[in-house]
Amino acid sequence: MQKIYRSILLFILCAGIVAGYSSCTKKDSLPNNGEPSITYVRVTDPLAADSLLVEAGQGILIAIVGVNLGDAKEIWFNDQKASLTLPYITATTILVSVPSQIPTEVDNKLKIIFGNGKKLEYNFPVKISKPLVTRMDCEYVASGDIATINGDFFYAPVTVTFNGGAAGEIVEVKDKQVKVRVPAGAQPGQITVKTNFGEVLSDFWFRDNRNIFISSDPFTGWWNSGFVVSNPGADDPAAINGNYIRVKQTVSNWQWMELAGGPADAMGPISKNIPDEAIQKPENYYLKFELNTKKPYNNNAIKFCVGVADGDHGDYSWLPPYDTKGAWQTVIIPYEEVTAAYPKQSVNPNGYYTRIVFSGPGELNCDMSFDNFRIVPKIIKK
Repeated sequence: MQKIYRSILLFILCAGIVAGYSSCTKKDSLPNNGEPSITYVRVTDPLAADSLLVEAGQGILIAIVGVNLGDAKEIWFNDQKASLTLPYITATTILVSVPSQIPTEVDNKLKIIFGNGKKLEYNFPVKISKPLVTRMDCEYVASGDIATINGDFFYAPVTVTFNGGAAGEIVEVKDKQVKVRVPAGAQPGQITVKTNFGEVLSDFWFRDNRNIFISSDPFTGWWNSGFVVSNPGADDPAAINGNYIRVKQTVSNWQWMELAGGPADAMGPISKNIPDEAIQKPENYYLKFELNTKKPYNNNAIKFCVGVADGDHGDYSWLPPYDTKGAWQTVIIPYEEVTAAYPKQSVNPNGYYTRIVFSGPGELNCDMSFDNFRIVPKIIKK
């Protein structure tokens, strides 16, 4: 019996030695003795795989390269947890997107937590984006009223400063939108939006008074002075920049109804307001105007012929639907889309012919107001 016990004890001892040796051999066979480590971080584009990163912006997909990474369960950038997808985790590479959320606590560390509870840290700052300003719902807003600015990376606290130096009262902040009360003293020009991570000047002008070719202040041209509203009544939209045009009637199917315009000699000096560069490089410009629809623009068409020598050219058709629900909004149309509808024009120092008409399919029960037709740069050169 003692012999049997000795044999069993010897077997257990040998088995333990073999298991320990096997475990040590397996661990020793792994890189870095089985301990996770990060060698570098790079971009994920195969054509630029040798481009190493020492920092990255929010939302960017990166590749973390190292050894023994396959048991990663969590990855953090500062105090923001990233989303992990199992197929993108291997022993040597992890593909992960830098979180878009703004961190509360910034330590500039990338942290990987593994299944056994161990944590690996790596110096890797996240670049927090400065504000991006794309447009305003309406570029003409009265002092005391609320303007809506659209874009991205509006991280509180946000300040909005208007040309002239007056800062607006921030009413609401979302990641892609800021609502601000326009201060007294706000002047036409760019606005400045600032956060703790940078500031930016808009590429549009607030109350943009540049290059207006139809304003109705005063009325000029051949057609429809009766559409001009000079003293708004209770039923009229509020004025945003002096006189404006209001069309309140039925527009029949394919009716040709002039809205505004005429030749240069009828339009007067305003006909010369289209910049030479806009004629030569329309892709660098927008056609903009303010629109208020008390009834939806849901039928017919509005045709534009802007920046031409005379009326014997084609027209660009701006098609429905569009509904501002009784508020003024800024309409933005790439000018190259307009000019693509007719032959290339030449610069004319004597001014340009303009024609804006209703003409299209379907009867329109129209109640639409217009103001500030202008051709303005897409990007303001620094």
